[in-house]
Amino acid sequence: MNWLRRIGLALAGAALVSGWSIAPPVRAQTIFNTPYPSVIRVAIRAYNNPTAPILYVQTLGFEEYCEDVLPNEWIPSWNEEALKAGAIAVKMFAWYWTLHPRTENGWTFDVDNTTNYQTFKYLSGHYQTDLAIQQTWNMVYVPSDGFIKPLQYRQGSEGRPGYSYIGTYIMSQWGTEYWAKVAKLPFTQILSLFYPGYQSRWV
Repeated sequence: MNWLRRIGLALAGAALVSGWSIAPPVRAQTIFNTPYPSVIRVAIRAYNNPTAPILYVQTLGFEEYCEDVLPNEWIPSWNEEALKAGAIAVKMFAWYWTLHPRTENGWTFDVDNTTNYQTFKYLSGHYQTDLAIQQTWNMVYVPSDGFIKPLQYRQGSEGRPGYSYIGTYIMSQWGTEYWAKVAKLPFTQILSLFYPGYQSRWV
């Protein structure tokens, strides 16, 4: 037994004798102990303007939110594998923020409807992108420890593979289309280019 462990046990014993209270360790939020949220709170800013004040907070189903965001962030006519990569990113990003809400001017919310987070316009009904969400709904993409991380992404350059983003843990949206359409990669391999060391798991 090393000396650090001895000290820890001694302090714990002293706490029991003297009546101290020791705070339990913070429970890590992983896919193993944290279910998908059933709802998400979206702060609505006027005209989807990232700097506009919040008008109200809308609560809606988590899957419905993801189905709305995907066609606003990915082009609906893109290759289905690009859309699936986007569906995973949109979902993981949103899931993370439901676990880290914030309060602004008295409004408590998980995300807003702008590019501060992800663009939300309440435009559900895009069948092609809805299908990408549905087909990947039970799949997550996480580090090996299962921690729920926000999969960051940026637009990238039209028609380009997004080489500068590879391995940076930021996915190029245009890059997903390039790797799906030109290189014929499945969405899991596309994700692995941008988020090295992460892995797909079923939940």
